[in-house]
Amino acid sequence: MGLKGESSGTFPTGETAQEKGLSYVPNAYVIPAPHRPSLSPEIAIVPVIDMASLRSNDSVQRSLAIEELRKACISLGFFQIINHGISETVMEEALNQANEFFNLPLKEKMKYKSDDVCKAVRYGTSLKDGVDKIKFWRVFLKQYAHPLEDWIDSWPTNPPNYREKMGQYTKEVRKVSLEVMEAITESLRLSPTYLSGKMAEGVQVVAVNCYPPCPQPGVALGLPPHTDYSCITTVLQSCQGLEIMDPGDGSWKMVPNLDGALQVHVGDHVEVLSNGLYKGVVHRATVNSERTRISITSLHSLGMDEKMKPAEELVDEQNPMKYKDSSFNDFLKFLSSNDLAEGKSFINTLKIQD
Repeated sequence: MGLKGESSGTFPTGETAQEKGLSYVPNAYVIPAPHRPSLSPEIAIVPVIDMASLRSNDSVQRSLAIEELRKACISLGFFQIINHGISETVMEEALNQANEFFNLPLKEKMKYKSDDVCKAVRYGTSLKDGVDKIKFWRVFLKQYAHPLEDWIDSWPTNPPNYREKMGQYTKEVRKVSLEVMEAITESLRLSPTYLSGKMAEGVQVVAVNCYPPCPQPGVALGLPPHTDYSCITTVLQSCQGLEIMDPGDGSWKMVPNLDGALQVHVGDHVEVLSNGLYKGVVHRATVNSERTRISITSLHSLGMDEKMKPAEELVDEQNPMKYKDSSFNDFLKFLSSNDLAEGKSFINTLKIQD
């Protein structure tokens, strides 16, 4: 099937192929052949961590769960969590509100349009409109979410229940994510409360992503390969479409959709904290031709200017310091001046060369 459309086309927010529902993929969206997604990808074998075991009073059961978590963070940098305690209703209502927002008339969504990566609430399509060399088949709403009472008044008032339902999910996923973060620090043989104070004062950014049906899903992507700048990212998705890179052979594998589970990504700042023992997972979003996929990603970091550095307990003569310290703000500066679609990686700027 031949590709039609513009050779370099500019597609500002409000005029993109995915927002207009074009019946073809313009050239500006076409991924180079070696990096295109498979239409029948291999399914990844993903560790599943049972939060009930992490919360268990049985010390043996709990230590086994911590050990499973350690293995997952070393081998893949990614796992799914079950029995996390967020009800199906709360999750479904958040997904429904997201869907309703993206179904609003364009004029309503464009009220939140901004190219400023630091903006507290931002509707957009590209990482950076007018700069990205390749476009991605996605629309998003990013919003700051902690402390919720400081930010919720800037969130959309339409759909009418958006603030209430998305706010409820956001609060609950933050609580679970901080609990997971404590288990991760414990799995590094650090105190579970090693970062708790800083995480309690930290940043939560919720990226609500919409990937509309794409007429040629084999030539486009929803998001390019990247790691997350966060400590951890917790993801709720309406259907599968998230792919992770196998650290062993570099192949792409589809994350299976496990009913009621949440996906957890190890981010750049946990890689730094662990001095490279845990690796941030490289992942990308694929698209399909049948239906819209919604994902709600909750990114959890230290405070805006709080620096993350390798834990002193994990640095010695055999394992010298491998990373420079950095903050959330440092990442935003990096994002403002780099094109992630070209393979530029924040974590690589932090690595101390031998």
